[in-house]
Amino acid sequence: MIRSASFALLAAACLFSDIHFALGQSTTVLEEGLEFRCIGPFRGGRSAAVTGVENDPMIFYMGATGGGVWKTTNGGTTWENISDGYFGGSMGAVAVSPSHPNILYVGGGEVTVRGNVSPGTGMYKSIDGGRSWSAIGLINSRHIPRVRIHPRDPDIVYAAVLGDLFKDSEERGVYKSTDGGATWKRILFANERAGAVDLMFDPVNPEVLYASTWNVRRTPYDFSSGGPGSELWKSEDGGATWTSLMDNDGLPEGPHGIIGVTVSPVNPDRVWAIIENENGGV
Repeated sequence: MIRSASFALLAAACLFSDIHFALGQSTTVLEEGLEFRCIGPFRGGRSAAVTGVENDPMIFYMGATGGGVWKTTNGGTTWENISDGYFGGSMGAVAVSPSHPNILYVGGGEVTVRGNVSPGTGMYKSIDGGRSWSAIGLINSRHIPRVRIHPRDPDIVYAAVLGDLFKDSEERGVYKSTDGGATWKRILFANERAGAVDLMFDPVNPEVLYASTWNVRRTPYDFSSGGPGSELWKSEDGGATWTSLMDNDGLPEGPHGIIGVTVSPVNPDRVWAIIENENGGV
C-alpha cells in the first residue's frame, strides 16, 4: 500500500485540472508570457470542478467544496451561485451536455482527500442552464469525482463514484443512466475499498470509455492511498464489459494509487495516464 498523502494530493491536483489539452505539448514563447489571475468567485470555497460550454467561450460553470455551483456568462467577470436552495455545498463534478448545452449534471462530494474532506448528497440535473435543479439519485455516493455525458444523447450519463472514504462501501464504481438520471445501473465495480475516480470518452467512438478506480481510505488520524482495486480500465461496448489495462506493457508494477486518464482529442489511439506509484508518472 502506498502511504504518501502529499504525493497523492499532488497527483489528484494534476488529475482534476483537465489536463487533456496540455499533455504532450511543448511550451511556446506565447505560453511563457501568460500570467494567471484570480477571477473569483471569492466565497465559493476550494475549486473542485470546472467546465465550459462548446461554441460559447464566455460561459463557464465552477463547482466548489463549500459553495455549490457557480456560473459566469461573461468569461469570469462576474459569477452567480446557481445551486443555493437546491442542494448542499460540496461538489465533485460538473458536466454540460455537448449536444444540449442547457442540460447540466453535477455530482456531489470533493475528491481532494485531505484532513477536512466534504461529502456530497448525490447527483443533480438542470435542463435550463442551472436556473433550477432536480435530485436524480446516487444519494449514498458521498464523493463523485467525474461525470461524463454522451456527446449526442444527453440522457446517457456516466458517473464515477468514489464512495465513502472512511469505510468499505458497496456504493463504489462507475454508474450509467440511459434515461436522463431517472435510474442508474452500476457497470464497473473493483472492490469495497476502491471507488471510481476518473472517466473519459474516446473522442471518435463514445462506446469506448476509459475509467480508473482508486483504493483510498481516510480515518480520523490517518490517510492511505493504493492497493488492490487501483486500476485503469477500458470498455468498448458502452460500459457493458470492462478490461483492466494494468498488465499492459509500459505501465508500472503495483501497488498503484490514484490514476488519471485522458485521450487525445485528435487521435483516439493516444491515451495518457497519470499513475501514483513509486515508479509512476505519465
